[in-house]
Amino acid sequence: MGQFFDIIILLFVVLMIFFRLKSVLGTRPEGTKISDENAAKIFDVIMKEAEKYKANEDRYLEKINDVNLTEIQKTLATIPNFNEQNFLSGARKAFEMILTAFSKQDVETLEMLTNKTIYKKFNEIIEQRKADGIISEMDFIGFKSAIIVDAKVTKSNIAKITVEFVSEQVNVLKDKDGNVIEGDEQYIQTITDNWTFEKAITSTNPNWILISTKK
Repeated sequence: MGQFFDIIILLFVVLMIFFRLKSVLGTRPEGTKISDENAAKIFDVIMKEAEKYKANEDRYLEKINDVNLTEIQKTLATIPNFNEQNFLSGARKAFEMILTAFSKQDVETLEMLTNKTIYKKFNEIIEQRKADGIISEMDFIGFKSAIIVDAKVTKSNIAKITVEFVSEQVNVLKDKDGNVIEGDEQYIQTITDNWTFEKAITSTNPNWILISTKK
């Protein structure tokens, strides 16, 4: 993964040098030699960019080696452009969307937000309920908390983050005649779920996919 970071940063440095050299030298006729003055400017630009690259690398290493960080925070620091607040905001939205889609038998949304294994489990339950004439009703009240409880990055550069959601919900199952067979329409449940999301850190796709659900 360190090599991946080096490649990204190096490409950025090369592009920066190219555009700065273009501004320094401008367009010159073919065969024109670079003067000593311009050569010195080129060297100065390259050295400054190299110093910035080294400074950025040092800050990155300092962050992941900080003894005050937890192991989870150190792992998260290795994920490119990762922002914990933004991730948790997206995870909360995905949690509510998936629960709502499951209750409403919206398999298209489920397929979009989950991997094949989780989608298959959800779909099997949905199909069984259809066959039995069971209707699911879910009223999502809100979150009491949502925190990252585990984070890993595999050797194949797959980031996996587990979030503990504590939410309030009203869940009811009814038969085809509308009679409640499970749950209570007046009772708000406090439910704890541990969901794991994954994403390839080399992918340009910003979306995280649900791969595991546990109570």
